[in-house]
Amino acid sequence: MDEAKKNSLREAGIQVEDALGRFMGNEKLLERFLLKFLDDGNYGQLKKAIEEKDRDTELRCSHTLKGVCGNLSITTLYDMFTRQVELMRADRWEEAEAMMPEIEKAYEAVTAVIRG
Repeated sequence: MDEAKKNSLREAGIQVEDALGRFMGNEKLLERFLLKFLDDGNYGQLKKAIEEKDRDTELRCSHTLKGVCGNLSITTLYDMFTRQVELMRADRWEEAEAMMPEIEKAYEAVTAVIRG
């Protein structure tokens, strides 16, 4: 992974050095897992669940995304999903759902950089 790519990932909210620490410095493995993030269906399921007011699925998807983002050191999204899960667990669903435009903007920025 070249330095320009690393800088782009950092600018999108990914803590590259932390992620590489989890992947024992293996840049190719990190890149492979970042590409797998693009195929994760939980984000689409979260949006659909919000439209359908399927709160169990909303919580499950947001919580899963929180974990995936944490493992990949996508801290911008991790922080947002952490807050969203907290709101959901506090039965503050409208506030949790109202976070989606901000989450969507960050998600699109991250996925665009990963796609390169």
